[in-house]
Amino acid sequence: MGAATVSLRPPLRYPSGMNAGNPAAGTPPDTAPAGVEIEIRGLHKAFDDHEVLRGIDLTVQRRDLIAIVGGSGCGKTVLLNHILGQLTPDAGGLRVADHDVPGNPLVALSELSEGELERIHMHWGVVFQRNALFSGTVYENIALWLSEVRNLEDMAITAIARSVLNSVHLPSDDDFLELDVAGLSGGMAKRLAIARALAMDPLVIFYDEPTTGLDPTSAAQIHELIDTNHFAPELAERGRTTVIITHDKDLLSRLRPRTVMLHDGRVHLDGPLEAFEDSDSPLVRPYFELMPGLHRRQLPT
Repeated sequence: MGAATVSLRPPLRYPSGMNAGNPAAGTPPDTAPAGVEIEIRGLHKAFDDHEVLRGIDLTVQRRDLIAIVGGSGCGKTVLLNHILGQLTPDAGGLRVADHDVPGNPLVALSELSEGELERIHMHWGVVFQRNALFSGTVYENIALWLSEVRNLEDMAITAIARSVLNSVHLPSDDDFLELDVAGLSGGMAKRLAIARALAMDPLVIFYDEPTTGLDPTSAAQIHELIDTNHFAPELAERGRTTVIITHDKDLLSRLRPRTVMLHDGRVHLDGPLEAFEDSDSPLVRPYFELMPGLHRRQLPT
């Protein structure tokens, strides 16, 4: 079974007198700067003698559409795994918004219990590079978290499944719901992975190289889906934050995201896409020209 985007346990709720800052002591949580979703300060990570992250500082604002780019080995995936709580930093730290507490205070990932991290993840969705679909049917892939986390009944789950499948331009009839995912094309599997993430109605969604290995037509469809599901009219009031790890220059051109380039384990550039496209930096320009080749590489078997 592939990695899941959310926990299968119900959310942890704080007893009276406790809160997200320090549930055991009842101390107040950190006050979040207005609209901050993720805050990273001085993040370092090494594997044996190889230092991958060398002091990452990055703030993701609520409603940001942000692309994180950079050459292979620059630390993009390691950074994402820290944000998801799958790695522990050697130095520095990360804070994320707690959407279950009034004011959405920032809480330090390093201070969260497993149950508290799972509660944070209930508001997040992740679309993995390899999709991480479970063995089984289309319906089972969408239904598992809705059943185990939200405790929904089949009728409600089926309605959500049909809705999210329609939103990613996949069939939503009974035959498709019962189709084994092993029979899906690469583009359809990617769209199902997006539908599964959307089924939890996340406030934050992460895409890890969402178009790598897809043909140009399928990749263009994924570009459209990311755009549509970030700027959907029904999200106008609460908004959604979208973070994309990518080498896809066409995706950048279509979506025009805030662009963060990592180099040598640090943030080398952070700004509008135009700053990235127009840069004559001896670090940015060669990578910019190499992006199509990096994106076309085949996923390892």
